Amino acid sequence: MKKTVFLLAIFFALNSCSREELQNENVKTEMTQKDPLTAKQINERINQAIKTDGTFNWKNESDHFVWSAVFRGNKMVSIGFGASKDDFDRSKSPNSSDMEKEVLTVIRKYEGKEERNFLLLSDQYLNQMDVVIENEETITALRQMKTIRYVEPADYHYFEFEAQYNTAAKSSGSGSSGCGFSSATLNTADYTSTTPGAKIPWAFTKHNIPEAWSYSTGAGVTIGLIDTGVSPEQTLLGGSFNNGASSGRTISKYGVYNSDGSGDKCGHGTKMASVMAAPRNNAGLPVGVAYNANLIAYRAAENVVLETSSEQTAVKTAFTELGNNTNVKIISMSMGHIFSVGKIEDGVKYAYSKGKLIFCAGGTSTSFTSFVGVIFPASMPETQAITGVKENTSNQKCDVCHSGSQIDFTFQMERSSGNTVPVLSYYNGQADYVGGSSVATAATAGIAALVWARNPSWTREQVLTKMRQASTYYTNVNSSYGYGNINVLKAVQ
Repeated sequence: MKKTVFLLAIFFALNSCSREELQNENVKTEMTQKDPLTAKQINERINQAIKTDGTFNWKNESDHFVWSAVFRGNKMVSIGFGASKDDFDRSKSPNSSDMEKEVLTVIRKYEGKEERNFLLLSDQYLNQMDVVIENEETITALRQMKTIRYVEPADYHYFEFEAQYNTAAKSSGSGSSGCGFSSATLNTADYTSTTPGAKIPWAFTKHNIPEAWSYSTGAGVTIGLIDTGVSPEQTLLGGSFNNGASSGRTISKYGVYNSDGSGDKCGHGTKMASVMAAPRNNAGLPVGVAYNANLIAYRAAENVVLETSSEQTAVKTAFTELGNNTNVKIISMSMGHIFSVGKIEDGVKYAYSKGKLIFCAGGTSTSFTSFVGVIFPASMPETQAITGVKENTSNQKCDVCHSGSQIDFTFQMERSSGNTVPVLSYYNGQADYVGGSSVATAATAGIAALVWARNPSWTREQVLTKMRQASTYYTNVNSSYGYGNINVLKAVQ
């Protein structure tokens, strides 16, 4: 402090400015510092952190930076509280109510508003809430509390802003939504036929899945799918799901995004449900990996980029509800973000604490996000990160797939011809192709269902161990592709 005063005195003497002029200058500087950063500045910092450190997290940034992103994100804030960084479960947190009241008291004090005017949501199962905050001082006060795990912008639209300021992002369509309603005539080289008339995708054969069906078809195992929903028009994922060779199972559909139902309005979730558990049908259409498994599908997002507050809240809700469903053993999600989201992280940890085996997509990107490694939440230790590789390889990622040290398994989904994996289309009676780490993830979740159905008394860790032992790089894990491709026949024997 003394050094600062001394330097100011020298500055004053040398420049012969008046005390009044100096004070005016200080006021101008303070006002400038109080202005929120632009979205361009915020995105540049996020990109820099990912390129330099491999990751970005709001907790590593200044109060002003976080507040600026809150300001640019509809003033919505997600708060995680708890006695420690792992204190996310209300049922295991005896002081949860007191900690929440303390947080609300601080917000009331610095915002000058009553609770009803700033509290948006208080989670039923997690130590998490969403609020509206206007003042930077509130952010600072909250982040100084010992019972705060994170304070994050809840509705900062990174990809939307990137499309405005980044030429490469603009030209690539930004965010790569993963949506599509197209259908395709399948190339005869991309499938084989099986009774009673279903098509087996070429990728299944590469992993010895048809041979594995002699031992397991997924019967008795329930998979939870968190995605964009399932098409109401595709009867093989509706009224004909439980039929013929795929009898004795159920499909359930829930909508937790924007209160507009469980129906897929993107097309992505339908394809994931197909590769995971489509019935062994007589319609001449693709079959799924675990064609006798039960499926619970959640519509939790508009598309695969979890950018908005409503999407992130819906995904959190899907994870907690699937976590609480004792019938569910496996959860698969082929969606994500390029950096961590606290409330989704809480949801994943909650489901994991309930014994669920969680598979998440390692990432599929256009050119402007090629600097990103494994995306969130696949980057979390509680999840199994999956990526797609080219045919007959276990260490050559697909043209748009991500790789990295956090990848656990790979799945062959791209042919030399460029064709990907045959699946059911959004429209009834039609087929299509789907690729990327998305289809690799859904297929691997189906593989886990085959292993678990074969060994119904096993724990999550036992299932994982068997999958690892049946993979390319066991026991020497590859630095970018984990255990590699799974030999499914070996995994179920």
